[in-house]
Amino acid sequence: MMRIGETTQSRPVAVWLFLCAALVFAMVVVGGVTRLTGSGLSITEWKPIMGAIPPLNHEDWLIAFEKYKAIPQYQLVNAGMTLQEFQGIFWWEWLHRLIGRMIGVVFALPFFAFLIFRKMPRRLVWRSAVLLALGGLQGLIGWWMVSSGLSERVDVAPERLAVHLGLAFVIFSGLIWTGLEAWAGQHYNRASRGWSVGATLLLAVVFLQCMLGALVAGAKAGMVFTDWPLMNGAVFPPVDWAKGSIAFLHDQGLVQFNHRLGAYGLLIFATAYAVNAWRWRLAEGAGGAAFVLAIAVWIQAGLGIVTLVHAVPITLGAVHQSVAAVVLGLATLNLWLVRRARPRIFNSGPRG
Repeated sequence: MMRIGETTQSRPVAVWLFLCAALVFAMVVVGGVTRLTGSGLSITEWKPIMGAIPPLNHEDWLIAFEKYKAIPQYQLVNAGMTLQEFQGIFWWEWLHRLIGRMIGVVFALPFFAFLIFRKMPRRLVWRSAVLLALGGLQGLIGWWMVSSGLSERVDVAPERLAVHLGLAFVIFSGLIWTGLEAWAGQHYNRASRGWSVGATLLLAVVFLQCMLGALVAGAKAGMVFTDWPLMNGAVFPPVDWAKGSIAFLHDQGLVQFNHRLGAYGLLIFATAYAVNAWRWRLAEGAGGAAFVLAIAVWIQAGLGIVTLVHAVPITLGAVHQSVAAVVLGLATLNLWLVRRARPRIFNSGPRG
């Protein structure tokens, strides 16, 4: 029987981690649809165990509906909603929570099994344990987010939505990175410091842009200023500065403007990075990853414009959020490849 630490590679562990990453991706997609359909507040209680069981009869549905009627979203936005309409939004939120519970089970049970049977490389144990802890924290943050819309608001607070989505993306990237480590095994090579720093900054900018997008989603800022490249014919939108610093989180015009600036910056950065990867013949897969990442960023930017000018229809909004996760995953892969490249990652200097 293999002892912990006898090998640094485990393909079964890698497959398990990639499966968990796929489930997190599915949860991000469903979470986006849940937000876009206004379904996130349809379940007004947090029951981690018993909440997995949906209403099973007409009486149970009426009880759940009455609880929803007690919150501001129903009273101010959805007054007069029928039970059938309520069921439509309920199922999206229930599915979102169900996938979260599935991720917990699919991650925790194999993790402990790998430990018991000593099938996990020692260097990956603590990383997986941290990911498990973050998954548990994500459940708490999800409820913290939902609770912000149950008493004084008709939706969740944008900053709480950003924290919730941000942690999901951290877990997603962590699963991909750890899965790659399990698949490839220990590697001691170190790439050029400049390329490593550049790839790290690129990943950080992608993540920051995702968080700016989360603020746009939370503030429903995609529903206003739906022209491009200007904003209602102006470069800079009107901003209610009387809100103070909270305007950077809640003001629809400002959060959309910041998201646009972030997109332009990311486009320039990703394109320049890919061009330099070609000029310097960046090797060992990192060059190809840089180009794929740049292409994905351009696709995402175009998709963002189309989504905006159509005032964020559900399908386009969900696809835009999904591609954001893809871009983040590619940026994670790019950094992983760069950090594992041999010190001499250049073949013969820059091209022409």
